[in-house]
Amino acid sequence: MTFPAAGPAAGSRAPDFETRNQYGEPVRLSDYAGRRDVVLVFYPYAFSQVCTSELAALRDRPDLLAAAEFLAVSCDPMFTLRAYSDAQQLPFGLLTDFWPHGAIATSYGVFDAARGCALRGTFVVDRTGVIRWSVVNQIPEARNLDDYAAALASLG
Repeated sequence: MTFPAAGPAAGSRAPDFETRNQYGEPVRLSDYAGRRDVVLVFYPYAFSQVCTSELAALRDRPDLLAAAEFLAVSCDPMFTLRAYSDAQQLPFGLLTDFWPHGAIATSYGVFDAARGCALRGTFVVDRTGVIRWSVVNQIPEARNLDDYAAALASLG
């Protein structure tokens, strides 16, 4: 079952954040402003079955990866994300929301405090920093990558 995100709605400014990717490099959402559309893909846990199948499916869609900068965000520590990225050969940034725990997911309304992880929230952020499309799926439900393609195509 999909439902709208409880956080920022389409048409609103995307909350900026700074964190580190799987290589320890700083990443700030606003660094992409004016350069590239961004797809934020929040996911619960590295190495879990549904998350791994979703991110592997994304890895195998070069058409999507060419259309925008994909940034996958979880509450896993940076070192776990590095091992996960290497094991799955993921060609996009895996961002840590480990500390303060869940702060990025919370700002997007997709943090599940009872489980200590992000829900399966996706946000398409255009080059001006505005959210153009979002969807949230229940934790066990994989997202449809064709929905990403349609959302990105609508940006023009």
